[in-house]
Amino acid sequence: MPVPQFAKEKPDATDEDITEHVKAKAVEQYLGKRSLAGDEVLNNFERAYVLQSIDTHWREHLSALDHLRQGIHLRGYAQKNPKQEYKREAFEMFSGMLDRVKSDVVKVLLTVQIKTQADVEQVEEKPPQNVQYHHSDFEQALADANASSANAGAQSGVDANGKPFERQAPKLGRNDPCFCGSGKKYKHCHGQIA
Repeated sequence: MPVPQFAKEKPDATDEDITEHVKAKAVEQYLGKRSLAGDEVLNNFERAYVLQSIDTHWREHLSALDHLRQGIHLRGYAQKNPKQEYKREAFEMFSGMLDRVKSDVVKVLLTVQIKTQADVEQVEEKPPQNVQYHHSDFEQALADANASSANAGAQSGVDANGKPFERQAPKLGRNDPCFCGSGKKYKHCHGQIA
């Protein structure tokens, strides 16, 4: 793993120095995205993502509160006031939810990739030509499909020439003695279903 440039410049850096360096790089990256996309566009994206994240985490929080409410009465057996325990744990869960929302929003804002109008136009100008998408086993699946369609004709009672299938010997039932002479029923000998 390559050593970061910051570690080479300051080999005796403390945890606080590293934290400040990472924060400065994050702010620098964020401001670069803001200048590339524009304030209005990035503000609208931030607003939409924050609302989406709050909505998702709020639903999860309400579900977790419902589960907490269903089992909180057991705290009475531990000589604790269930109402106070519910309030305490619900507040901890709410604080955790807020932390997760903040973390998600910062992660997305720092990892989102901004494309310029020139990048978008370049992609739109040159659509891929003659592209075919196939699964890696496409040829084998195609061969299997052809073979199964030939077998389907045999199963339907018609051979490849279009003539009906005629049985040479009488049909052997599952409970009939096996043709091999073992004395077992056909279903327990050669007719066993795997």
